[in-house]
Amino acid sequence: MPKRRPVAKRAAAAAPGGPGPVRVTRRVHFNAAHRLYNPAFGKDWNRRQYGPCANPNSHGHNYVVEVTVSGRPDPDSGFTFDLGKLKRILQRSVVDPCDHRNLNEDVPFLKGVIPTAENLAVAFWAEIAPRIRTGRLHCVRLYETPRNFVEYFGPETDPE
Repeated sequence: MPKRRPVAKRAAAAAPGGPGPVRVTRRVHFNAAHRLYNPAFGKDWNRRQYGPCANPNSHGHNYVVEVTVSGRPDPDSGFTFDLGKLKRILQRSVVDPCDHRNLNEDVPFLKGVIPTAENLAVAFWAEIAPRIRTGRLHCVRLYETPRNFVEYFGPETDPE
């Protein structure tokens, strides 16, 4: 007698055609040094623009990155995106290359990038997005301090 597939309760339909999009988020952290300095301008301009963040010896942060994927829950697994898989993607794309590194000097995908929180969020998106094959990368939120963070919603969104 053929084995029957177990009948699982599926997510309740919020609207005809199934539930709407659900967003799932994973948080990771890393520690890194950086220097804010634009080599196209002189030392005085950089000091005025970035203050102590332009220090030639760099300074460090305990960064927190939150990455959100949006999609419809799979009717079989119930997952919008497997958080274990997202954890591995973030480890390989962000944490491993950046943790305990100088972002200006040690991270190949940041070469030539002024490592402001804004630029880091955009660069992390570019590293993460190609690895998201189910759903859609919705947001990269980067905390540089507990009170200061940036959010990036991708290249195809309106900046305003």
